Amino acid sequence: MRTHAIYKRSYNRLLSVMIASAPGSRLPGESRLARDLGVSRTTVRGVLAAMTRSGLLTCGTRRPAILRRPEPADFFPEIETKSVREIVEQRFMDMIQQRDIRPGQQINTLELARQFGVSPAAVREFLGDFSQCGLLERRPESSWVFLGFDAEFARELFEVRELFELAAAARFADLAADDPVWPRLAEIEARHRDLLGRFDSDWSEFPRLDDALHKLIGSVAHNRFIDRFNALRSLIFHYHYQWRKDDEKPRNLVALNEHLAYIAALQSRDRHRIRAAAIAHLHSAGSTLLASIAPRKP
Repeated sequence: MRTHAIYKRSYNRLLSVMIASAPGSRLPGESRLARDLGVSRTTVRGVLAAMTRSGLLTCGTRRPAILRRPEPADFFPEIETKSVREIVEQRFMDMIQQRDIRPGQQINTLELARQFGVSPAAVREFLGDFSQCGLLERRPESSWVFLGFDAEFARELFEVRELFELAAAARFADLAADDPVWPRLAEIEARHRDLLGRFDSDWSEFPRLDDALHKLIGSVAHNRFIDRFNALRSLIFHYHYQWRKDDEKPRNLVALNEHLAYIAALQSRDRHRIRAAAIAHLHSAGSTLLASIAPRKP
């Protein structure tokens, strides 16, 4: 399953790169594509062969030319591009959004595995990461207890988040113009503008967009510790959204517009502008988190 997910994710990423290129343009060689996509040359060959069969690329050359721009139907569904861990993470975050989970509530590994369609081992591994920082505690018979967190935990989380994200965001200033991250950022920007146009009815979709943007920013650092931290950040920031419903809609609108300013700064590749936009958004997010926690203190 992991191998198929890597192949399909690589296929979609290359399609995203091709969207910005004119028909007739030639792709880089296999070695460059393997480096840009973060996969093996064997995977790249499989992707190129499939695209050739689909009429997207010319065949029989070391650097195939683009025959036509990709269309939405050419992409694999997003869920098929995810690893088992990513599937567990996404479904767990969705569950956090949909349920009112409180400190002291039990979470059963076997039940989650059935709901998510994955193995109990995959769920245990995912939950184990959160037990190391004191959010969950393991109990007998495949169960866990959600311990919750307080304002001090949130402050510590924010301090680490700011260090990691500022370091990752700064990398955008040095990325090449043809780096594959730019089409992915453009796609996330388009999703933000689409949501802005229908915000009154669909504003509750924002947390998933928030997750997508900050994961993409963190991915540029190519740092396993930042990747792991983003799972924790995502859990906390998904969880806190359910605490304060009275101002959730205007809060999401503010954050959505901050995201668009942040994306524009990243696209500018201006180091000072990127840092200013990142700090403005991170401080706003930190204040929102602490305001959400405050009413729950005794």
